[in-house]
Amino acid sequence: MPAYIGRFAPTPSGYLHFGSLLAALASFLDARHAGGQWLLRMEDLDPPREVPGAAAAILHTLDVYGLHWDGPVLYQSQRGEAYADICAQLYQQELAYYCTCSRKDLSAYQGHYPGLCRAAHKPADNAALRLRCEPQTLSFNDRLQGLCQGDAASEGDFIIRRRDGLFAYHLAVVLDDAYQGISHIVRGADLLDSTFKHLFLQRLLQLPEPEYLHIPLILQPDGHKLGKSYRSPALPHEQVAPLLLRALHALGQNPPAQLREASRDELLHWAIQHWQASALPAAASLFEADL
Repeated sequence: MPAYIGRFAPTPSGYLHFGSLLAALASFLDARHAGGQWLLRMEDLDPPREVPGAAAAILHTLDVYGLHWDGPVLYQSQRGEAYADICAQLYQQELAYYCTCSRKDLSAYQGHYPGLCRAAHKPADNAALRLRCEPQTLSFNDRLQGLCQGDAASEGDFIIRRRDGLFAYHLAVVLDDAYQGISHIVRGADLLDSTFKHLFLQRLLQLPEPEYLHIPLILQPDGHKLGKSYRSPALPHEQVAPLLLRALHALGQNPPAQLREASRDELLHWAIQHWQASALPAAASLFEADL
């Protein structure tokens, strides 16, 4: 097994956009520069939010941009049995409990779950499964952001299986990172706060803790991040080299002027050789207009 195993884990709720390219490219270059593996995981946990054809389109776009992954794609939709086994284990150990609270029930608590069902012993029918999470300060050293501290219980006991039976992102991502042997995670800074929940689960389940690197988000002029929910334009397939060059500049890699007319493969070859995670902008966000 290589010392470095990284991954890119898109959600097929839309197509890849420029913000997705930054995350994919950064994780790809970090893995390849280290001589490691770069795996691909499709986080298709939520069928109602999926866009038909998006998963196939994501794979095709990564291929067109030269970001070739190692091994088969892991689909979270095929991992339900593993998630269910852990949920059953946590419930049997009284580390999780069933909750029937609706959004209306919780509307007065401003996003913090107050533990209404903690001691209620609710049945599993039509109920979410929440993880008991006592307040505690957790910390990790992010390779770019430095020492980060937070509390996995900042929003109270969090859901690991939804009321509709679908499994929560926080549970699935932790189990799949361990299953795939992920040693290094490079992803957007919007997931930095989620890392404390992931650390809590990793320690609870005695799973390895990967190294983290959270890169800046790209913001639109109105302050919203580039994302599928804001209909950010999909990556075009006819502007691969110019967009890779732009992404490298956004990632602080400063490719030399002679690469302005370089091909896709020439750009990626240079970028793998010269990748410097320490050159990434330290800010948590960047405005697209400034790139």
